[in-house]
Amino acid sequence: MNQLQQTALYNRHVAMGGRMVSFAGYELPVQYTAGPLVEHNAVRTAAGLFDIDHMGQFRLVGPDAEIFLQYVQPRDVSQMAVWDAEYSFLCYSDGTIIDDIFIYRLPEEWMIVVNADNREKDLFWLDTHIVNFDCDLSDISDPTYMLALQGPMAQTVLQKLTEIDLDQVGFHSAARGEVAGIETLIGATGYTGEYGYELFFPEVKAATLWEMLLDAGKEQGLMACGLAARDSLRFEACLPLYGHEITAQVEPIGARLGWVCNWDKGPWIGREAVLKNKLEKNTPLLVGLEMIDRGVAREHYQVAAGDEIVGWVTTGMKSPTLDSFLAMAYVPRPHNRLGTELAVIIRNKPKKAKVVSRPFYTPAYRR
Repeated sequence: MNQLQQTALYNRHVAMGGRMVSFAGYELPVQYTAGPLVEHNAVRTAAGLFDIDHMGQFRLVGPDAEIFLQYVQPRDVSQMAVWDAEYSFLCYSDGTIIDDIFIYRLPEEWMIVVNADNREKDLFWLDTHIVNFDCDLSDISDPTYMLALQGPMAQTVLQKLTEIDLDQVGFHSAARGEVAGIETLIGATGYTGEYGYELFFPEVKAATLWEMLLDAGKEQGLMACGLAARDSLRFEACLPLYGHEITAQVEPIGARLGWVCNWDKGPWIGREAVLKNKLEKNTPLLVGLEMIDRGVAREHYQVAAGDEIVGWVTTGMKSPTLDSFLAMAYVPRPHNRLGTELAVIIRNKPKKAKVVSRPFYTPAYRR
């Protein structure tokens, strides 16, 4: 068994009462002493700080960088201005998803942010396709540290530590400058359904910036948050998680990610397969479920329509914000209409559920 990696903040997490668990090859805090519910509510009402250094970052430079990105993913990056940051994904030629990613267009380069579990796979995949392009891809994950500051008070907290006018850093854009005297790339992005920031800076400054942010946010109620709160927050906003809502067996149309695809920009890997799924409309669709009967619809639980098993749950839990039992699940198209009554098989018993609209929680992004 491979030894788990530790981020530069491991000792800080332990000292703060973090309960460390294995995640994506790292030891990370699933929660602190206050617990996931308190952390979740802090992000919804004030602000939360997350150590997300398990994420990977790639640097792309060269004359053909834009052309290469146009080919390996579905978004039209030619429409991105310098400092824009946009969501996308990588596909195999059969249209299934390799990983979902974030792309940053910076003045002299591009940055691609990938999921921790997929870092080596993504790098190898991109390297195998870059040979015919005049550009270079490098993995900058190890020297780059990544924190997420999320919540309605995130801007107030961060503004205390930087001279960058954060009012000018719009949703899905970025800026570079000093935060607490540390050269930082600030991305107005995140994974909680709240407005906030993802910060990229030198790994050697991790402890300093972590402590400075926590200190700056005391008045606003900033809390350190773990993986459990991160999961419940993204779940309420119906943001997909690789390994759950999206996998190498799932394609973008069924995952409700067709909005990312640009069909007019020219060829991209997987385009024809994804287009076929869009036109034929024969793939299972990701839907939201609300439990009618009491029960928690957990991952991999089967979904039934009458006596027939028709789908499966990807994520399910009691929503802390909405105080109801909810789930995301894949079901065939005849069963995806709002209000359709289905059943989730819980401990071999069908429990009534109904299809409801997504997201469960309306994201509070500042547009």
